Amino acid sequence: MDTGLEGKTALVTGGSSGIGLGIALALAEEGVNLAIASRNPDEAALDQVRAKGVEVTRIAADLSKEEEVLRMVKEAIAGLDHIDFYINNAAWTWHQPITKIDSESWYKTLNTNLSSCLWACREMSKYMISRRSGSIVIIGSTVRFIPAYKETSYRISKVGLKSLMQNLAVELAPHGIRVNMVTPGHYKTRMTGNIPDEIEEKLKGVIPLHRFGNPVEVGHAVAFLLSEKLSGYTTGGDLVIDGGLSMLPLRFMSEQEIHDMNL
Repeated sequence: MDTGLEGKTALVTGGSSGIGLGIALALAEEGVNLAIASRNPDEAALDQVRAKGVEVTRIAADLSKEEEVLRMVKEAIAGLDHIDFYINNAAWTWHQPITKIDSESWYKTLNTNLSSCLWACREMSKYMISRRSGSIVIIGSTVRFIPAYKETSYRISKVGLKSLMQNLAVELAPHGIRVNMVTPGHYKTRMTGNIPDEIEEKLKGVIPLHRFGNPVEVGHAVAFLLSEKLSGYTTGGDLVIDGGLSMLPLRFMSEQEIHDMNL
């Protein structure tokens, strides 16, 4: 299906690893030229994106700092001549139980995950309003629905992103700019890479599709929402792609009984 994205340009944060790289690869498949920003861009990963035949602008930036976010936006526009789409993906977490949360980790979490998104969207909004076109996708997390141990700060930052997305959608709609969210569940990334195998197996057991997501699947969802052809009337939407994890169905039956009951 033709998404109509070929020849467009996009700025993706956290785009050289994990879900961000999956997004970059999916958009590159659609012919989107990319500015990819991260704290330490992985050149091998960027080469994977370039291999799709698109232009890639590399931006090294610490997005927990406002001045770095402003520089990122300017470099992205200069590098690609203009920006059609902004995808806010950069995030990290500093796990701490409630009795041990310290100010440094709290502010690092909020600035990396939430404040950086607000600063970037503020700048991109001004730019897109001047062009009367554009689309923004913010990457959320199913931690909004399911409290996780030691993730108080991270969860608050992701809840905040949903509210930010909704306000942006309402305020930017009169200017022809659409804003949406993609909410992934559990994916194998650097952030989740230290989970023990036995815990991962238990987690697969509570996901109705019994597998973790592939980061490129998030990219396909982002491409769908960015496409004016496919999602031109969608703004303020939240596309959850988590294999059913957030539904947390009560399991009163064995795996075999669940499988066989509708046969």
